[in-house]
Amino acid sequence: MRAGANANARKRTGPQTLPEVTLSEDGEVRFLHLGTEWIQGTMLIDAPFDIELDYVQRMMAWLLFVEPDSVPKRRAMQLGLGSAALTKFCFKALRMDTTAIEINPQVLAACRGWFKLPADGPRLRVLLADAGQEIRNPVHTGQYDALQVDLYDHEAAAPVLDSPDFYADCRSVLNDDGIMTVNLFGRDASYERSLQSICAAFGAEAVWAFKPTREGNTIVLAQRTADRPTRMALLARAEAVQSRWHLPAVKWLRIFKPVS
Repeated sequence: MRAGANANARKRTGPQTLPEVTLSEDGEVRFLHLGTEWIQGTMLIDAPFDIELDYVQRMMAWLLFVEPDSVPKRRAMQLGLGSAALTKFCFKALRMDTTAIEINPQVLAACRGWFKLPADGPRLRVLLADAGQEIRNPVHTGQYDALQVDLYDHEAAAPVLDSPDFYADCRSVLNDDGIMTVNLFGRDASYERSLQSICAAFGAEAVWAFKPTREGNTIVLAQRTADRPTRMALLARAEAVQSRWHLPAVKWLRIFKPVS
């Protein structure tokens, strides 16, 4: 069972009851858990900087909206570290300046010890902080081209942060052509409520969505500035993304469309 990364678990569990981090392995894959059977992240042991799960790969769909040559000059932020798959990919494969926010120090320790997350440096930093509070820090305003939001606690029932105000804060950290991708996992009612909150903050014309994965993860994309590329333009970009970074971007176009 797959949910997503853990950040801001304090909202539900309190600062003294952050869940314990546990690991498991099955063949070539290592899994991160937060004290339950829910999978909060994975890593291919022999390819630690690849993205293994379909829904995590789809969190990179913002690449369809930017020039490939510009990517290393851009900045990415992740809310929720999970197994650091997105953070590692942005830092290592895309060569981006990358910031992640994670509340649970055990998650960070597991990522550094077991999931090959590099140490902080000039292009990489992990902030141990409450995502809902840190994202309102003025230092982040208008600074990011890609914001990837994957905020689930150990119960994996619905996103921990999911209000229109929270998504407005997310929009505020994006630059004019910045893009947010969000992992939504749960029942239909939870998804619809989340989608309405995103549309309220970004405008429905700026929001795109994938079909859900078999496990129930739906990736939603929201643009700071709404843009509707032609199908041919998206196909050309998808082919470039697939060629450069080996993500299944051409297949994405069959299951990815505007919500309005």
